[in-house]
Amino acid sequence: MKVIENYFQRLTELQKSQFDALFDLYSDWNNKINVISRKDIDNLYLHHVLHSLAIAKYISFMPGTKVIDVGTGGGFPGIPLAIFFPEVKFLLLDSIGKKVRVAGEIAQSVGLQNVEVVHSRIEDEKRKFHFVVSRAVMVLPELVKLTRKNILQEQINSIPNGVICLKGGDLTSETEPFKNIVDVISLSGYFPEPFFQTKKLVYVPVN
Repeated sequence: MKVIENYFQRLTELQKSQFDALFDLYSDWNNKINVISRKDIDNLYLHHVLHSLAIAKYISFMPGTKVIDVGTGGGFPGIPLAIFFPEVKFLLLDSIGKKVRVAGEIAQSVGLQNVEVVHSRIEDEKRKFHFVVSRAVMVLPELVKLTRKNILQEQINSIPNGVICLKGGDLTSETEPFKNIVDVISLSGYFPEPFFQTKKLVYVPVN
């Protein structure tokens, strides 16, 4: 939890308590349904919560923004972002029912009023959002292709509506189709911990 406060010093007491509650909740649920690697649960805040919040370093979503987390799994990056941005609406979507259940239970347990959890595939989701977020769900061209229909025309943020995803490794081939518009940020610029050395944030505006 301290690692979160190191990088985000203006958290409210409610946000601190919500973030603080995540470890016990995920540990408990992980014993029943494996949503995080067993050996990685001790690194929850660094590898999962802080990683998710890299998006909050890149953009401060305006109140009223609508965001869909595609392939949320156990709730990443959606749940940490929903805690951080209480005035932003988040839809957490995944095709695996048991993972969606965990995300929903945890969102409810920490009292998130701005989260809806849906067991579905992105192909079947018709609603529209300002941003699509995801964490290493699928290759970038496929993600953009499947979610283009879900991007709103209305602009209310500092950057155009589009797709923001967290990925690792060499992204040259994935970003090639978007080379004139893509923004690739090395997360080591935000967080110097070794875990983030190969991690990147990728943003593609979609109109």
